[in-house]
Amino acid sequence: MAIQGRLRLAALALALTALAGAALAAEPAKAVTSKPQTDKPLGVIELFTSQGCSSCPPADEFFAELAGKDDIIALAYHVNYWDYLGWQDTLSTKENTERQYDYMRAFGSRSVYTPQAVINGRSHVNGASRKDVDGALARMDRTGEGMRVGIKVSRTSDRVMIDAGDAGNGPSDAHVVIVYFDPPQTVKIGQGENSGRSLTYWNAVSDIQTAGMWHGKAQRYELPMTEIAKKGGCAVLLQSVGKDGMPGPILGAAFIRKPDRL
Repeated sequence: MAIQGRLRLAALALALTALAGAALAAEPAKAVTSKPQTDKPLGVIELFTSQGCSSCPPADEFFAELAGKDDIIALAYHVNYWDYLGWQDTLSTKENTERQYDYMRAFGSRSVYTPQAVINGRSHVNGASRKDVDGALARMDRTGEGMRVGIKVSRTSDRVMIDAGDAGNGPSDAHVVIVYFDPPQTVKIGQGENSGRSLTYWNAVSDIQTAGMWHGKAQRYELPMTEIAKKGGCAVLLQSVGKDGMPGPILGAAFIRKPDRL
């Protein structure tokens, strides 16, 4: 299933309003978190992992470090195709698996694997390899394939504002994607390749929604705070989409709400 078909518009649930980039909020806004947040993080890491895969725990441990960094948007997508080995991943969804298959097609690959880390929607490496992940982030930052569009997040008592910047002479179209994820949690694995182990998982994606379109110019999007507060955490991705509907490069990203402890 292509990303355009899978990521549903959240008009009713999110009551999204797109405003001109120069528009000002009616009431003063304050930062979503107490820590300062850059509008252009170093990059986005999407880890495809499974509780039933014996090769995944080292990647999950490394991912926990990445999830704690303020300049990295780290999202873990638990997939379900290893469930046949005897343990059903408690955090997996078919949508997560479909997103990985969409990336496979976008990259022209013939198969999927875990642990796979997709960097900025542009390339993939072994998610357990610190050298490969760090190297890909550094290379893309150096060559202009990092976060090219600034995204700032602020809030009032009842609203969250997402301000996407201007692309200048850069790309002109992308989806505004809201990715919800669970707070960190420890799972005791009862069967399968990791039977008997207790593993802690960070930023496990639970839902993905397309909240609007961005057309290269500064624009504001609003979400109700009540919707955000229901979730463990969430991030916004400004992701281009190919003509075939497959996911493309991520141009900008930010955390809207980031849990920081167990």
